Amino acid sequence: MAQGAFSTKVSAWVAETKARRDRVHRESAKRVIQVMQRTRSEGGNLRFDTGFLRASLVVTLGDALPAMTFKPDGVERFSYDGAATNLVIAGADIKDPITAVYTANYARPREYGAKGQMADRFVALAAQQWQQIVNQVCAEAQKRAGG
Repeated sequence: MAQGAFSTKVSAWVAETKARRDRVHRESAKRVIQVMQRTRSEGGNLRFDTGFLRASLVVTLGDALPAMTFKPDGVERFSYDGAATNLVIAGADIKDPITAVYTANYARPREYGAKGQMADRFVALAAQQWQQIVNQVCAEAQKRAGG
């Protein structure tokens, strides 16, 4: 999700216990993915026509990348269910890289631009918010704990 050790990016209060650190790490990853998945009509940068790009998101632990997918013929609408994403993240150890990848064959051209179309940067702009999201999650955790 971001460069550098996660433990250097959290507040001292969060870093005091492994449980706090793990919860903040997992929640922060979920929130960055939520920002990536936010469509233009929701205030984000992800284009949404049929929902195939959004539904093509795959989250894994480690560096293995899933296969590219092509939109099946005859299907007009696709839906995204974040339950699989949350399940993967719930099993993440602090040392596990959480990899979120759009597998739609046109995901890269949408992210980086192509054939005269501007880049949408839905992934990059979400990733840029990593530290802000970590800070928010730390503050919320501390507030909930009365710290």
